Amino acid sequence: MTLPNSSLRCGLPRLLAVTALMSTCSAFAQQADTKKDEKDKPVDLNEVIISAPKLSTKTLLEAPLSATVTTRKTIQDAGMYSVKDAAMYAPNTDFTEFSARKLSNPRFRGIGGSPNNPGVTTYMDGVPQTNGNSSSIMLLDVDQIDYVRGPMGSLFGRNTAGGLVNITSRRPTMQGWEGEAQTMIGNYNLQDYRARVSGALIEDVLGFSFMGGHNERDGYTKNTVNNQPIDNRNSWFGKTQFLWTPTKRLEVRLIIAGETAHDGDYALNDLAQLRAFPFQSARDFRGHTSRDVLMPTVQVTYHADSFDLTSTTGLVRWKTQDTTDLDYSTFNFVPGSTFLLRSNREQQTTWSQEFRFSNPKGVPVTICDSAFLTWQAGTFFFDQTYQQTTFQAQDNVFFPVFIPANTTNTAAHLHDQGMGTYAQSTLTAWKKLDITAGLRWDLEHKQADLAASRSPVAPPFLPSLNASSGTSRSFSQVTPQTSIAYRFTPGLMGYFGFSGGYKAGGFNTASVTGRTNYDQERTWNYEIGLKGRALQDKLGFQLAFFYTDWRNLQLNTPNGASLATYDIINAGNAASKGIELGLNYQATSSWTVFGSAGLQTSRFLSGSMDNNSLANGGAGGLVGIGGNRVPYTPNYTAAVGTQYNWELAHGWTLYARADVQFKGGFVYDSSNMAGQNAYSLANFRVGLRRETWYSEFFMNNAFNTHYVPIAIPFPGLAASGYIGEMGAPLTCGVRAGIKF
Repeated sequence: MTLPNSSLRCGLPRLLAVTALMSTCSAFAQQADTKKDEKDKPVDLNEVIISAPKLSTKTLLEAPLSATVTTRKTIQDAGMYSVKDAAMYAPNTDFTEFSARKLSNPRFRGIGGSPNNPGVTTYMDGVPQTNGNSSSIMLLDVDQIDYVRGPMGSLFGRNTAGGLVNITSRRPTMQGWEGEAQTMIGNYNLQDYRARVSGALIEDVLGFSFMGGHNERDGYTKNTVNNQPIDNRNSWFGKTQFLWTPTKRLEVRLIIAGETAHDGDYALNDLAQLRAFPFQSARDFRGHTSRDVLMPTVQVTYHADSFDLTSTTGLVRWKTQDTTDLDYSTFNFVPGSTFLLRSNREQQTTWSQEFRFSNPKGVPVTICDSAFLTWQAGTFFFDQTYQQTTFQAQDNVFFPVFIPANTTNTAAHLHDQGMGTYAQSTLTAWKKLDITAGLRWDLEHKQADLAASRSPVAPPFLPSLNASSGTSRSFSQVTPQTSIAYRFTPGLMGYFGFSGGYKAGGFNTASVTGRTNYDQERTWNYEIGLKGRALQDKLGFQLAFFYTDWRNLQLNTPNGASLATYDIINAGNAASKGIELGLNYQATSSWTVFGSAGLQTSRFLSGSMDNNSLANGGAGGLVGIGGNRVPYTPNYTAAVGTQYNWELAHGWTLYARADVQFKGGFVYDSSNMAGQNAYSLANFRVGLRRETWYSEFFMNNAFNTHYVPIAIPFPGLAASGYIGEMGAPLTCGVRAGIKF
């Protein structure tokens, strides 16, 4: 499929508009500097520390890897409420999220996976979210988010074949008390209320914080049958923390986060219909989705004379339920009935424990006057249970052949246990050269009890489902990593790195006979980069070139035995290569310009195969996909933004911010038969701030760009062969907050 460049031409006026806005900000900045008689001193960029566990001793411009850090200030200034929002300035990243918030699939450099077996894992305060159902909750009391691109298997093990997302919570206050409250209202009846309080229960010994809130809005998509919104949202969320520091050596931190959401249905419709009539769908059944997440975490840090010990204990428990009109239409053969109805229940409980030893923070091992060594080693254990039950009812079908009304039931119980051990060290010589080497070994055992049935009878021309299966498999993996970094000057560093990652194999919960399990996937990444500062430390920059060799790729493909369900298969091999650039320019104390850009090409290699999803209702044989593009891999991503603060009289500050994101064309599945053309999204906000309060007006997707960020093959039911969802339309409103 060829993706035309018309959307690039359409985006030109928007780019010019943003450029004009930035030029205006520049002019105001120059006027402000003149009024200050050029007394401003050069403004150094703040030292940004990567907060990802096991990388916390490195600043962003010292770490030999490609990463983007979104700080609490940026989250607040840009009004970011989700992990996807905060990834705007992370090049070569893509988050495919359904309107039902439980499904979030990140892809870094083309590498991703299914929610049940992600290729990019999200860590929340050191605890891995092994399933996409718990990885995309509301950003609440977050201090910063790291987007680390490239395999991280040597330190983090499974499911970091493409990289990791690390979310770090804001620490409680240990002296005095503070609080804040915020409200936001907007179109589509948007309402968001949240508040935070933090303080010292015992001064310098025991700190406490709590932040919670409520969010709701009407759906963006209208059901043309009853003129009611389909994809409404409604959720409550909260996070409680206790921080105990009885001595200078010991710190104990308890974090309990939770969210409950009761949302509308998926906003899916036939792809061709969706593009002809955006934000519309005809449904003869009103569906719903819900999700509950609870995540308690205990972190213990002990500083001994010769080492630091960090223990992280995490429990992640979530459950979801959704009922949907699975044909996503009013299509039926019996008046008053629903042709295809599906009910799905899932739940998962994951316990994890990690012990990490390292040299004392800031105290490396001295080898000689010109060389020293930093080190870390650790062990990781986890135990996970996953359960899913589905009920799918299908009405009579009279063509092309007779299919009697039938129901399909599936039940799956998966139990995974695993452990890993790792070690890494960095030798620094002459304060210029860093040589890093690391290795990790992982062992994982998986058990599956699967059952499926169809009644009263299975249509003879469809592949059969596994009636019952009890099976188990074990996987082990050794993953290395090495890098060499050299500081040419205090403000310029170059590096070369090699790293590996993997995703364990597993089981499909309701598969075609002979497709019960799939094998593990591996990635090998080669990267060369340049980082540094320029223009009197006002400009920070990152540049990286990468090549990723991707083996035994796990791919979602339609399940030919059951309509609108999908399996994971090993499709073959792929390669991803590209460039990434990040810039941050602090022109003055009042004016900042920032941006990023990424170019990438990700394609399946010769010999790769996938199910022919558009033939025989998804039951067709395997076809070659060698040379095709990997799904959801935009050929480029870019973002540019600016913020300026005007200091007014009597402590007032007027501020304005603009963020524009550009995304190149991408395809929806391995056949490359359908995709999304390039598009751009612009966000603007302007506000007034004075000491402890602020008020602002915002516009997101200000030019109301229509785009379809996600679509899936739907053979036999969708006229175009695909169903998809529209991206969010223009949203606007006001936000106000107060601190005390």
